[in-house]
Amino acid sequence: MVSVSFPGLGIGPITFDKVAFSVGKIEVRWYGILIVTGIILAFLYASWRAKQHSISFDDMLDVAVYTVLSGIIGARLYYVLMRLDSYSSFLEVISIWNGGLAIYGGIIGGSIALFIVCRVKKLNALKLFDCVSPGVMLAQAIGRWGNFFNGEAFGATPDESHPLYFLRMGLRHEGWSQEYIYQPDFLYESLWNLLGFILINIFYRRKKYDGQIFIMYLTWYGFGRMLIEGSRTDSLYLGVFRVSQVLGFLCFVIGTVLLIVLGARARRLRLAEGSYDSVYGRVLGERERGGRPAAAADAAAEAAEAGAEEAGSETKAAGAESAEAGDETAAGPYEKAGAEADSGTDAYAEKPDGQSGGEA
Repeated sequence: MVSVSFPGLGIGPITFDKVAFSVGKIEVRWYGILIVTGIILAFLYASWRAKQHSISFDDMLDVAVYTVLSGIIGARLYYVLMRLDSYSSFLEVISIWNGGLAIYGGIIGGSIALFIVCRVKKLNALKLFDCVSPGVMLAQAIGRWGNFFNGEAFGATPDESHPLYFLRMGLRHEGWSQEYIYQPDFLYESLWNLLGFILINIFYRRKKYDGQIFIMYLTWYGFGRMLIEGSRTDSLYLGVFRVSQVLGFLCFVIGTVLLIVLGARARRLRLAEGSYDSVYGRVLGERERGGRPAAAADAAAEAAEAGAEEAGSETKAAGAESAEAGDETAAGPYEKAGAEADSGTDAYAEKPDGQSGGEA
């Protein structure tokens, strides 16, 4: 049994059992119900997004089977490796019903499986990562409430000066002598993921390249986890470092750099592809502002060209007639002189220039 209260909100204490119901000797816990609920909703969301990208429901079923299984294995393996000294048998290692799943291991395992399935089925991996990522964030927001029912994933006792002191949580497990006050880190992360899910969905239609939504998810989640993990009392350590906090920091920094670099590259490509359209649109706009639509302007230009061609033809014809008349004028005196010569006179020899000039 677990007893939880929120004194700052006037709630509690509320006492409940970790086990929702039993089927024979099999206990079904609230934690498992909420995790499965999150997975189902994530799958439905991803399938809805995939349909918009012409990815079939059958393909999404294949993706879901391998991704979910690999995600669970990765989440458990990650947790066990971080606390290897706590396990003495293989049965303990695979006893996920006793708790012990790490979300980063789930993300890594699921991502590997998703990439392999995309390669085998020849699907666009980055596009599918975009479809799945917001759904994973929704599943995380829901799954964190499994920690609530288990009475875990809480932070250190907050000071009264803490800005979120009003959200402090009272917790008492069965066997504890009293209630202790902690920070509800599960609640912080659940609300952070829910807000990220809403914002990413608003932005989704404005994405500029495949993979952008996935990077935004890693960046958003990494930043929140980096801050929240600092107060956790059950963190996984590697030396003196909180592993999830370090990974959160890396996800935030690397994701931010990628968003800036790839965003700038996408803008340059978009401007280069749209340069011709911009010039063409500007020309059309100027022609329309001149008082004539583009079609009318084209018709007027064709009419002017036809008129120019007709005028040129007339000019050429007139020139040809003038040349013909000139030839007749120039040839007249010589022909007359020739006729006179044939009759036995010498008029052409006596006065050739005067004869020619007289005819002119």
